[in-house]
Amino acid sequence: MSQHKRIFFAGDPHGNFKPLISAVHKHKPEAVVLLGDYDLDEPLEKCLETIADLTEIWWIAGNHDFETPVKYNNLFKSAFSHRDLHLKVTEIAGLKIAGLSGVFLGRVWYPPQQPKWMGKSHYLDNQSVNAQKTELSLKYKSAIWHDEFEAFKQQKADILVSHEAPGSHRHGFKVIGELAASMGVKHIFHGHLHENYVGFIKNNIKVCGVANTSIKDLLGNQVS
Repeated sequence: MSQHKRIFFAGDPHGNFKPLISAVHKHKPEAVVLLGDYDLDEPLEKCLETIADLTEIWWIAGNHDFETPVKYNNLFKSAFSHRDLHLKVTEIAGLKIAGLSGVFLGRVWYPPQQPKWMGKSHYLDNQSVNAQKTELSLKYKSAIWHDEFEAFKQQKADILVSHEAPGSHRHGFKVIGELAASMGVKHIFHGHLHENYVGFIKNNIKVCGVANTSIKDLLGNQVS
């Protein structure tokens, strides 16, 4: 196997896992990293059962994965729940990969605006007594929270995978690149915006946008 094909990055499947399954059967990478928006009507392990023994399966969540309790539970309570990369740095096939799930929400934090809530506890503590809950709604669970984002900058990684895009994309966010730079990251792979492209941001960080159902290798090349 070519070294750059040892990890694949899979763009938003939106229920269509056939391209990923085909690529894994053909190339047998050591690992695949899924970039969110699965639209699961059954547990993730059922969708990927034909490749579960062929490769390691890792993931971050996208905004669609918080739309309904069914979609949420089929991901977060799946047999792959322990492969959630959000706010972690994990060594995968010899590389340290950092994961950032979710999206920026105007009601929580939408850079470059200042955050409306610094963190989950800040938000929950400021709800009315009748509205207070011990757990966030699914919509708020999908948000990127400022305090967690800032704390994540203290970790070090080779690659950042995110659902949101950095400033390399016209709909991206500069703070994603700032996070990557703080972590010493050299490559970013992101989904969400359904575009294949390669760009560069500050500190010569290479960004690979991965379109829906597309599969990219470590160099950003399309895998078929």
